[in-house]
Amino acid sequence: MVDIENKNGIAILCMNDGSANVMNLDFNLKLVETIRKTAASSARAIILTGHGKIFCAGVDLPRMLEGGAQYVRKFLSSFRELLETLYFCPKPVITAVNGHAIAGGCILACASDRTLMATGKGQIGVPELHVGLPFPPVPMEILRSKIHPRDFEAVTQDGKNYSPHEALQRGIVDSIEEPAQLLDKALLLAESLASIRPELFAINKRQTRQPVRDAMDQNIQKFEDIISAIWESEETFVDLRAFVARTLRSK
Repeated sequence: MVDIENKNGIAILCMNDGSANVMNLDFNLKLVETIRKTAASSARAIILTGHGKIFCAGVDLPRMLEGGAQYVRKFLSSFRELLETLYFCPKPVITAVNGHAIAGGCILACASDRTLMATGKGQIGVPELHVGLPFPPVPMEILRSKIHPRDFEAVTQDGKNYSPHEALQRGIVDSIEEPAQLLDKALLLAESLASIRPELFAINKRQTRQPVRDAMDQNIQKFEDIISAIWESEETFVDLRAFVARTLRSK
């Protein structure tokens, strides 16, 4: 599911789980385990990227429909754990978005210190509401911390997927690079952040992200039970079946 390469102390984690790197329970748990082991290793920084033309196509909806409410409950817990592990990793984390990063894939791309995206036909966005799923508190606060405030509501409500240039304008990504140079640019940036003394980088990251942690904790108390109930509801499963059917028909 995850290929690991080390270049001069920089750990490159390449998601390689089928053609689309869709997020299911097994995928989430494996990626969490890999990130934690890498963070505890001698690696100076982490780069997360994808195999082929897709970074991550988001939640594995057919698996969710197959698993039902009990599976959804476990998936949501693993999704939250994955995002928190990545977002609050004490080491520098760069996401090198090599292609499409849709829904959960977009949120995963945003849960880093810097987000680079390859130019080309890849798109990135969060169409969750138009699929039939509300944003849980942790993904919502990660997006809020990343996207330009003027664009935040539109990006989360309109359900659009953006080109690399459009994503740069909205703050979804920090830079766009030629595909052949994407990984090299990510390595240069990782080297730069890794040159900061590790304890200095870690405490700075804790300080800058503490307001996000506080907002997550507050909104988990306010909204998580409500949102989880919506994800597990029959109305949501009706919407998801219709969305999957439309997607299959369009292929």
